Amino acid sequence: MRNLLLVLGVYGLFTLSLTAQHPDWEANYPDGCTSITAGRGATADGSVITSHTDDSHRTRSWMDITPAARHPRNATATMYRRVTEDSLKMPAYRHIPIGEIPQAKETYQFLNTAYPCMNQYQLGVGESTFGGRDELQSDAGLIDCQRLCQLMVERCKTAREAIELAGELTARYGWNDYGECLTIADKKEVWHLEIAGPGKGKVGSVWAAQRVPDNHISVNANASRIREIHLDDPDHYMASKNVFSLAAEAGWWQEGEPFEFCYAYAPESRTSMAARRREWRVFDLLAPSLELDPNAENYPFSVQPDEKVTLEDLITVFSDYYEGTPFDMTKNLTVTNEEGMTVISPLANPHMPYDMNKLFHINGGWDWMGERTIARWYTMYATIIQCRDWLPDEIGGVVWLALDNVASSIYIPIYCSVTDLPVAYKTPGRPGGYTRESAWWAFNRLGTLTAQRWGDMRHDVNGVWDAWQEELLSAQVPFEEEVLKLYREGKKSESVRSLTDYTFHWGDKVVRKAWELGDLLWTKYDEKF
Repeated sequence: MRNLLLVLGVYGLFTLSLTAQHPDWEANYPDGCTSITAGRGATADGSVITSHTDDSHRTRSWMDITPAARHPRNATATMYRRVTEDSLKMPAYRHIPIGEIPQAKETYQFLNTAYPCMNQYQLGVGESTFGGRDELQSDAGLIDCQRLCQLMVERCKTAREAIELAGELTARYGWNDYGECLTIADKKEVWHLEIAGPGKGKVGSVWAAQRVPDNHISVNANASRIREIHLDDPDHYMASKNVFSLAAEAGWWQEGEPFEFCYAYAPESRTSMAARRREWRVFDLLAPSLELDPNAENYPFSVQPDEKVTLEDLITVFSDYYEGTPFDMTKNLTVTNEEGMTVISPLANPHMPYDMNKLFHINGGWDWMGERTIARWYTMYATIIQCRDWLPDEIGGVVWLALDNVASSIYIPIYCSVTDLPVAYKTPGRPGGYTRESAWWAFNRLGTLTAQRWGDMRHDVNGVWDAWQEELLSAQVPFEEEVLKLYREGKKSESVRSLTDYTFHWGDKVVRKAWELGDLLWTKYDEKF
């Protein structure tokens, strides 16, 4: 305890300089991530699903496997504050130690992505920042979003346990980040946890959690979405003890009036078309019969899809950029072809950086920035996480991982029990700049090149990835049946080795092909972009 107090005392000296920095938000709204969730009755195979696109200009690109561990009595876990780092080859984050909390006796193995995303017991986590009122951001807390994700997957086996842990730890040690939505799935159910700080100089948090019904899908796209909270229905709602009182004390809600979490704690997030357009698009792609208004201020928290959702469906959604809709940013970038027809130019690019939007006078729901599409050129990595209760944990939990822009990438499976990852995935891509050793650079280079002549180059890329993605999805069940046979024969270590080898095979294979495809585009389209 003495050491903890000492660390906290030192931390207090730095609060002025280390208060959580406003991230690289465009138009002062968070625009970084999309997470889609599905209950087990909404998916074709009965999986519970969460997901995440880490859309960031700074987040780390590497990942590894953190093994399970046992810790000595009085051990502590270091907490960090994330700050921007601009002295390296590329924009990045630094993580500065600010304090310690007691360590658990045992921590579980997990896939250590920038936001740790799945552990050995099939607990999966997705993430999307919603910002919230600036007044809520605390300069006194110890726990940020990345650390909370890690604490959840290190210490919990179910979504409810993870939410309860988040409430306990942030109440005691404080939340120091902006408003975040964590989409937490286990083998039975999936929840959305929305959490924000308690206010300047205060230690604590305010939060609410809502369960996605088993036969529904949901989405978070950088806006708070939890509205009414029915705490008399604990099967579907949870909240912090101060969820009503904090809003009342601040004058954001009056007792006796309807209480809606999003309007109490993040009202501006509901004005963001960058968020609302993606919410609409996810529901419109998976439940088109609802005919939702693309300009609505609010959508249902969750909906029943028209058809049960498959992995292929979700990959299609995450690859989407509003093609064929009124919100397609390439629709007016036209040329006359050899037949005299007006067509979208092959140089038209739905993944334009913002200054190119200005050049071509692209306008949209996000004003001069056009439209905030689901697929994004600054995605660092993307996950679709399956949790399946009819399989042993070692086989049932799988993270489908794509690097860079999903629209020009491919998802590969990483099972929650694998013991290692290919070297290229563990190699940082940003601090030292461009390197052929990093898996992220293989896909970042390919995505950047493909966008230069999107109308043509995407067909070269998709011609490879579509066939390989279909092969991976079709092979999943037969491969897992082989591994399950080993497992049931008592050959658990062999089954885990088989899963690890499978990840290595496909991980290395797609990285090699991404480099080859980039070289192909350089050669085939010389002088055409």
